[in-house]
Amino acid sequence: MGKTKHSGRTKLPGRPDPKLWVSKVPFGLGRQKPHHIRDTMKVVWDNRDNLPYAYRILTQGVCDGCALGVSGLYDQTLTGPHLCTTRLNVLRLNTMGPIKPDVLHADIDELRRMDSAQLRKLGRIPYPLVREKGDSAFRRVSWDEALDRIASRIRGVDPKQLAFYLTGRGITNESYYAAAKAARLIGTNNIDNASRICHSPSKTAMKRSLGIGASSCSYRDWIGTDVLVFWGSVASNNQPVSTKYMYAAKRKGTKIIVINPYREPAMEGYWVPSIPESALFGTRLADDFYQVNIGGDIAFMNGVMKHWFEMEDDRPGSAIDHAFVQAHASGYEALKAHVREQEWEALERSSGLSRERIAEFANLLAGARSGVFVWSMGLTQHRFGTDNISQVANLALLRGFIGREHCGVMPIRGHSGVQGSGEMGADPFSLPGGDFQPEHVRRIEALWGFELPRWQGDIVGVSLENAMLPDDHERKLKVFYTSGGNFLETMPDPDFVRRCLENVDVRVHQDIVLNTSTLADAKEEVWVLPAMTRYEQPGGGTSTSTERMVYFSPEIEGPRIAEARPEWLIYADLAARIRPERRDAIAFADAAAVREEIAKAAPNYDGIQRLRARGDVFQWGGAWLCEDGEFPTPDGKGRLLPIELPELRKPEGRFYATTRRGKQFNSMVYGDLDPFNGAGRYDVLMNAADAEGLGIREGEAVVVYNRHGVFHGRLKTAAMAAGNLELYWPEGNMLFPKGVYEPHAGIPEYNAAVVVEKAETYHALKDTRYVEKRIEELDLDTPE
Repeated sequence: MGKTKHSGRTKLPGRPDPKLWVSKVPFGLGRQKPHHIRDTMKVVWDNRDNLPYAYRILTQGVCDGCALGVSGLYDQTLTGPHLCTTRLNVLRLNTMGPIKPDVLHADIDELRRMDSAQLRKLGRIPYPLVREKGDSAFRRVSWDEALDRIASRIRGVDPKQLAFYLTGRGITNESYYAAAKAARLIGTNNIDNASRICHSPSKTAMKRSLGIGASSCSYRDWIGTDVLVFWGSVASNNQPVSTKYMYAAKRKGTKIIVINPYREPAMEGYWVPSIPESALFGTRLADDFYQVNIGGDIAFMNGVMKHWFEMEDDRPGSAIDHAFVQAHASGYEALKAHVREQEWEALERSSGLSRERIAEFANLLAGARSGVFVWSMGLTQHRFGTDNISQVANLALLRGFIGREHCGVMPIRGHSGVQGSGEMGADPFSLPGGDFQPEHVRRIEALWGFELPRWQGDIVGVSLENAMLPDDHERKLKVFYTSGGNFLETMPDPDFVRRCLENVDVRVHQDIVLNTSTLADAKEEVWVLPAMTRYEQPGGGTSTSTERMVYFSPEIEGPRIAEARPEWLIYADLAARIRPERRDAIAFADAAAVREEIAKAAPNYDGIQRLRARGDVFQWGGAWLCEDGEFPTPDGKGRLLPIELPELRKPEGRFYATTRRGKQFNSMVYGDLDPFNGAGRYDVLMNAADAEGLGIREGEAVVVYNRHGVFHGRLKTAAMAAGNLELYWPEGNMLFPKGVYEPHAGIPEYNAAVVVEKAETYHALKDTRYVEKRIEELDLDTPE
């Protein structure tokens, strides 16, 4: 780990810089852009019944939106206040009153007519509920009845037939830790978290390449680095506060590069509301876009390295930091031999970029003294996501961009709680502070005082699929306990997911609001348990940001949902009822006691026990992991790994589809129109030349289909790489295959080859043989 401590906040420049302005027209009038002032006024109106409490949450609590880590209105990167629309949109979840009884106990079919956005607006879950087989409505129950009956059902199944899942929605480290411990006390390793569908390949790849499982650098390193690269990440949309860091970086002379199939408007220019100059005239963020094909990143990076090795032939030391590589990396010769064998024609075809464009990027990195690589779902949500991230690590190692100021690799998190989930052990492959190595298992058993299950737990997608196994199968999912989450709106093939959810004997939804998954039937019982938010948790709670800052969020005075309970306490209580003879092993006096035990279980978190008051924070691992080239690997070196090109064959005239986010926070959609491009939720973003080739005009109804599903939408031309298209998530999830997971990290595949046709053509020719023939042509690309 690093020795250097974070150096604290930096100031923004005082004088404006007109060279960075998007437009001289104030506030971007007449442009397609977010309307921050209007959106803020709407949030004020929505929270009008609890404005003092809402204000205290914003000024005293740690943001429960993305994982940038804003405590109150301040972070550890820049001076001055921060407030973004993502946090404001999430705010109402914390200030709502309870759902009215006549609505909550209405016929279930009445509730099912609502979508998740409408269900959220009903209010908070007020008390425990149950709906048994044949019931047409939820029935109120006491906590004792709910937990006793759930405990009884869990005792009646094999632990391999039980699975837990925790989302990243505002959940604290204390809750992740208690859930991880409770699951193992009960006897199951089937426990997973939201990173399985976002950043699990990041941790897996970074572990194998660098020996670390988190960002190696801090946000401060963005400001003043020579090159800041965003790879498959639209940070300005998903982590809006980051635009302030980008602004600061631009003022320091940093070049910002975006690598993405879509030339994202939000990364081209942004009106940062908390910076007067930017709020008035906007800020040009990206200096260049490299529009790779969907899935073409490995080829692109192999091309970059191939160019570097060609540069080295002409002038040794012109591209590779040989001193760093020789002292701190292994596998150089094998990687060089592998890359040299790659044919430029194949690299250009797969990446979608010319050799000349690849060389431009390679030369830019070769001439940079420092660089930070940031990535998100565009790299991870592939069946080869781990290989994508190891390629990023290859580039960082070859240039020595790690372990020092203004350098590093950063998987930017979209959920405020999810970085801590695996570090707390809420993961089938992890325990608090480490993986399932024998010596670590023994250490945790000694601390916890009971034997851990030694069998390999399942990832959440496989657990769900296990609901379809025969009843007598040892891994048939019979009890599914989920804290937050909505699998109908996050997983591929939602119709199949619904069948899985409905084939579970007993489902437990521990949450603050209802969603569409909560309303799905179960074979026997659906239980709903009301959870507290992080701001209601007695004794406060902690969360870990993208840059490894562990923040304390205090309990905030305000109205309460009378029967809501802290999530860590619910897990501890449930485990004690299931294993009463082990009650003492899971008994925590309060939230502070949980933190005391975390400090012992996870050595990196030593210091969490001293977080007690508003503003308390520490960064585990120091400012930079792998400082001075010291990697926590068996030989102390980073590993350079040869990465093969993935198979991405698609017939001529077909397209490769992926997803993007709009006005939403993860699966929570807050608006029908994307504020950055004006697209609707059912618009299909396509290159204009591709659309012209199909004879489809802007706004025309189209059908996008393959053997997995059919999507009905409207065409919207966009600055998209030719041969690629994007649909909104989760609306387009029916096009992606079920049961296809990345082999190393288990993330689902969210990309597929598709046919696009005018709706009138599709329906006119919808002869079974016609459609089947078109689909058969796509099977070449099927990864199954």
